Amino acid sequence: MMKIILILMVCLAAFLTSCDKGRVIDDNIALSAQGWDKTYKADFEVSIDDTASNYRFFVNIRNTVDYRYSNLYIFLNTRFPNGNITRDTIECLLADPSGKWLGRGISKMKENQILLNASLRFPLKGVYRFEIEQAMREESLKGISDIGIRIQKAN
Repeated sequence: MMKIILILMVCLAAFLTSCDKGRVIDDNIALSAQGWDKTYKADFEVSIDDTASNYRFFVNIRNTVDYRYSNLYIFLNTRFPNGNITRDTIECLLADPSGKWLGRGISKMKENQILLNASLRFPLKGVYRFEIEQAMREESLKGISDIGIRIQKAN
């Protein structure tokens, strides 16, 4: 009986990991329970070897229903392997105009995976560094519990 359970667990693990072959990174950082400090930058590093493929780029946001706004403005700083830096201002919608929360979640926590680019092509091989900081003009932004990125190969 233990042998059968072990075999089923190995098969299940293999199935679950095989469903996400195109993923390059899917990483989230938990933010302080006291709030997302204006000076804090969530930092992510990604090594890119394939510059011929297209990628899908997402921002992951986990918020509570106590968050005061229907959107979240962020700054996305990108450092390229050659040292060049870009800075983008991005608006992420977390609720519809009627106030209904978007994303998944059944209790006080909601998760959103916001597509920023459906066919991104990285121009250089090497390590890219992405920094995300809140741009909501509050010293300490309450209600955002996690921030992250997901990059996956586009089909």
